[in-house]
Amino acid sequence: MANQAWAWRPQTGPQHALIDCQVFEVFYGGARGGGKTDGMIGGDWPIHAQRYGENARGIFFRREMPQLDAAIDRSKQLYYKLGAEWHEQKKLWTFPNGASLRFRALERDSDAEKYQGHDYTRVYFEELTNYPDFRPVMKIKATLRSGAGVPCGFRATGNPGGPGHNWVKARYIDPAPGGYKLIDEEGLSRVFIPAKLTDNKILTAADPLYVARLKQAGSEQLVKAWLDGNWDIIDGAYFDCWSGDMVIRPFEIPKQWLRFRSFDWGSARPFSCGWWAVAGEAYQGIPKGALVRYREWYGARAANEGLKLTAEQVSAGIRDMEAKGEEIAYSVADPAIFAEDGGPSIAERMAPIYWTRADNKRTPGHKQVGGWDQMRQRMQGQDGKPMIYCFDTCADSIRTIPTLQHDTSRPEDLDTNAEDHAADEWRYACMSRPWIRVVDDGTGKSTDRWDKAFNDDNDADSWKVA
Repeated sequence: MANQAWAWRPQTGPQHALIDCQVFEVFYGGARGGGKTDGMIGGDWPIHAQRYGENARGIFFRREMPQLDAAIDRSKQLYYKLGAEWHEQKKLWTFPNGASLRFRALERDSDAEKYQGHDYTRVYFEELTNYPDFRPVMKIKATLRSGAGVPCGFRATGNPGGPGHNWVKARYIDPAPGGYKLIDEEGLSRVFIPAKLTDNKILTAADPLYVARLKQAGSEQLVKAWLDGNWDIIDGAYFDCWSGDMVIRPFEIPKQWLRFRSFDWGSARPFSCGWWAVAGEAYQGIPKGALVRYREWYGARAANEGLKLTAEQVSAGIRDMEAKGEEIAYSVADPAIFAEDGGPSIAERMAPIYWTRADNKRTPGHKQVGGWDQMRQRMQGQDGKPMIYCFDTCADSIRTIPTLQHDTSRPEDLDTNAEDHAADEWRYACMSRPWIRVVDDGTGKSTDRWDKAFNDDNDADSWKVA
């Protein structure tokens, strides 16, 4: 693989930084059209392959096989010139010096088990934010080893958004928002290299109208994320009605306000417990009847990874977090905790906290409202004011809920592969206090358009806004 055959050249900026980077783990992320795939396929791998020959073993992943087509097509444009041989059935490149690069799909955690015992010196992931769970990615990273002493490396690209937005942002962007800063974890370093469309001068020069087409192709939020690689902007979010007005500074909850708990169980995955107050009157800009989340306990040791506590431990922790004499009117929980599998249920084991079954309806049905609709209605609120709020100390709700995406097969529902535990618990809270907007019926009076069939078991007057 002679140098003169390598026709690709890195552009000044992030691409050059990527191929020069000696850090073990690199996330090269940001805007659409930033030259990220070329940085890996055109730059990093050919250099690695040329340097280490037959001891260079690489593997390139996308979540689904059809998603690999563009990367494979680009590799063919580059690697045939290097004398490499393509094996279609194996999805494998073999280079004249013995280096090899595979293209594979990795959809879920169980797929990663197939690679136990494999050894690679380079692992590549394209569009890392397509992975709702970090576990399969981390398992594949464990295959990075070399008996020949070749320095191994993990390289990944991705854009803001997608089901894995939260864990990718937490791992790479939040510790170093501007990028190029080493993040050390147990002796293994990683770095975020930001990429913007403006970094890809070859693309913008060859196609001057590319930016204009992008601006016509999506919402204002999406276009901004595409152009700037802004990780604080999420297009296509399920709760696109989430507003910063909902996040408020803590204040002393009036004693006369009703308080309740909501709970979503998890062990291997996080659990979420929320404490809510119902505004008994208009207060500090909060409308009467609004829900105020004033405390939460999110049981996670990492993104979408639970604490693995017992039901007894969780119950004790919940009680420890409450103030002495705090009166909780009722508690609603995930119906799954009431299941009995040959022994006491989780709900029974959490005594002396006594839970009632939450209404678990997710999406609307006949004469039924869905829990997600209840959340949306409260977020949208009345007369420009939300009907649901949370203290700014409820960090995990603020972190996870705004970034949740639609389920691709059931767009009316959200993607349950993402970190949806706090959202589920919010849904239980909202369904315990159903609310609907008040509208003018033409008489000059505001009337409540509540359908009695909405929930015949509840007292209608217990939740209506006056």
